[in-house]
Amino acid sequence: MSQHNKINYLEIPVKDVLATKAFFSQVFGWQFQDYGPDYSCFLQVGIDGGFYQSSTQFTLATGSPLIVLYSQDLLATQAAITHAGGLISRDIFSFPGGRRFHFKDVNGNEYAVWSE
Repeated sequence: MSQHNKINYLEIPVKDVLATKAFFSQVFGWQFQDYGPDYSCFLQVGIDGGFYQSSTQFTLATGSPLIVLYSQDLLATQAAITHAGGLISRDIFSFPGGRRFHFKDVNGNEYAVWSE
């Protein structure tokens, strides 16, 4: 249910919608609903959103917000990411509240994964 004044939806630029869907489906088990060849929606992954075709990419170095995913097993998630063609850009490190690592997907977009 949508909530007043709360973040409701997230749209992410990607260079290749099909490769992005394959990556997130393989690594995280996400499912998609396509709306034409240049947009695909993901639902029930923590926040609803979509991937749209773009020539841009996002990283922390360019001032982008960091999208952080949760995993119960950081090592298994790291292995799945590299197996699917992603790149670990910052190895596992501790922070107050847990541990996390950063990765770049098949588009070069930067994300993080954390666990307690």
